Amino acid sequence: MKPMFGLETFIKINKCLFPVAGYGTRFLPATKAIPKEMLPILTKPLIQYGVEEAMSAGMTTMAMVTSKYKQAIKNHFEPHSDIEASIKDTTKESLLDEVNHTSSVCNFTYIEQDQMLGLGHAIYTGKPLIGNEPFAVILPDDLCTSTPQGGTEKSDGDSVLKQMTKLYQQHPDCCIVAIEEVPMIEVDKYGVIDGELLEGSNDAYRVNSMVEKPSLKDAPTNLAIIGRYILTPDIFDVLESTEPDKNGEIQITDALMTLAKQGKVIAYKFKGKRFDCGNVEGFVVATNYFAKEQGII
Repeated sequence: MKPMFGLETFIKINKCLFPVAGYGTRFLPATKAIPKEMLPILTKPLIQYGVEEAMSAGMTTMAMVTSKYKQAIKNHFEPHSDIEASIKDTTKESLLDEVNHTSSVCNFTYIEQDQMLGLGHAIYTGKPLIGNEPFAVILPDDLCTSTPQGGTEKSDGDSVLKQMTKLYQQHPDCCIVAIEEVPMIEVDKYGVIDGELLEGSNDAYRVNSMVEKPSLKDAPTNLAIIGRYILTPDIFDVLESTEPDKNGEIQITDALMTLAKQGKVIAYKFKGKRFDCGNVEGFVVATNYFAKEQGII
């Protein structure tokens, strides 16, 4: 299967799915009443960073796989007339510009996930919101910027998801997963890929193997999948027949492995920097990074 460079027909990805039903237990007691995705890096919650990244890649439908405990996410993206009235014609009025713009441009849809049975299950739950079209997936825990680790290159200013959509245009029959190199001692925290570089590329791999949270001795590489995906609609049929793992969870890695055997998965080593905000340490690192970027500290 050769890369389809020069593809004439542009395939627009309109929808981005956000699996946000989890309990966020690593951040208790804060997340007892506040969704983890609403925890702020400075003044902006994680979910808003994710939505803005999807918008930067041209997506306008945000599909939220949520739970009955996550009403705050929906509230965040809806108007709040009392607050808006209280800050009207003051210096604070502009503080809501970003989220109000998001709300005016995007369509937000929601579906509840009744049980937490793995990322694959969460994505499959979102099927009624997606339909039969390609879509992106963002895990808000992984906060990404377009400045790469250890460097100053800006990747033409493209967000990670926008970089991936450009690659998808060359390979419209493939799923795309974002990867980064991690220390070998940390491979057991991730899905890990093995593959060969595409001809003429130094950052895109045709995946031939994927392992979910391997031990150090079983890891084929240190190329770890992070929370950015572009998926073709056939992923839903694969997920429907994917067996749960030993913990009773349906893993997206297992489903993607089925497609990888058909040559239909590409891993992309993105240009940018990722913060693992799914744990307290990574959340603090991200907060300090953005504070320095904005000259606060």
